[in-house]
Amino acid sequence: MNILLTIHEHLDPNSGAAGSTLKLGDAYRKQGHQVYYYSFDDFGVNIPPGFKDLLFPEFVAFHLLRQLEKLRIDVIDMSTGDGWLWGSFKHLQRSSQPLLVTRSHGLEHLETKEILEDVRRGNRQLSWKYRLYRGGPHLWEVATSFRTADAAFLLNRQEAEYVTLHFGLPPEQIHIVANGLPDDFLGLPFAPTPLEASSIIRIAQVGTYIPRKGIQYSTPALNRILCQYPQVHVSFLGTSCRECLSSEMVYADFDPEVCDRITVIPRYDHESLPELLAGHHIKLFPTISEAFGKALIEGMACGLAPITTSAAGPMEIVRDGYDALVVPTRESNALGVALEKLIIDRPLLHQLRQNAYTTAQGYSWKKIAAARLATYEQALNTKRHQTVPK
Repeated sequence: MNILLTIHEHLDPNSGAAGSTLKLGDAYRKQGHQVYYYSFDDFGVNIPPGFKDLLFPEFVAFHLLRQLEKLRIDVIDMSTGDGWLWGSFKHLQRSSQPLLVTRSHGLEHLETKEILEDVRRGNRQLSWKYRLYRGGPHLWEVATSFRTADAAFLLNRQEAEYVTLHFGLPPEQIHIVANGLPDDFLGLPFAPTPLEASSIIRIAQVGTYIPRKGIQYSTPALNRILCQYPQVHVSFLGTSCRECLSSEMVYADFDPEVCDRITVIPRYDHESLPELLAGHHIKLFPTISEAFGKALIEGMACGLAPITTSAAGPMEIVRDGYDALVVPTRESNALGVALEKLIIDRPLLHQLRQNAYTTAQGYSWKKIAAARLATYEQALNTKRHQTVPK
């Protein structure tokens, strides 16, 4: 098959959604398919960052009109919102048009719901820019991109239920699909768990230092744990974002007396993550809204025991008490209790680490790409039968 993947980001292999898109395309190629990309990197003009999201669907539609004149595309797989314009006018295009897929890297409507809850609680403020586009017209674009697609790829059951209920997609068009792990993250050596109570325990929190990742709840819990347990060390990896531009902003949230046991690495190459996580034992994932949890599954593959919230994405991956400890979202005390439990109960920590490691081995990009390709084939067959003249 010839497959075009679009995403309204720069194709940075170290980022979340864009990195997953690149890995997915690479897995497709390894299974014998031709893959093309269209992203912010292909604009070719100097557009201010704030307008790239706004104009991307128009650029995608123009690009497709040109590309389909030159080569055959079997599947157009677009991230949410990218294809609303193209999909809205697909009935005017040729009858043998490609399969149109809308895929989620995190359904914006559900994320907005959690953002508004944080606003209600007084934990964050919305900018006028968010209200003007991201929290308004963009949600309509996302909904339209799903309503006009031939198939929808969602990351969890909550997303699938929302799309069915609010966008009116029939169940046969909706598919729950996972993200994957690079081959380098699979089959890594499993380090032993330090069983002595005085042994060092290292906790890792991977991801941008932003409210959606739950930092306003994890930071107080970690501060209490660090003050109470001198053998505990904490690493923050990949913190850099518009809200957190320096390591000092992370250190400022902690008691100065514990900062010598905190490591902050604002940016890292994705392929180096297993090396950075070596020697760590607990993966803290306090997210408020998460469609999947790629950082969660990566930590598990590196032999870390997860403590995660009951957000929809993590609940597709782990089972409480088997390969993770699961706590309610926005519960700082519950995060602290779970951390203390694993610090004290080393046999439990070891068992969770082992089970989490085993769970992660089932998330290879090869396996996940094969499942998505099979879904493409099924949807293409359905589309062909629907267009055959009676």
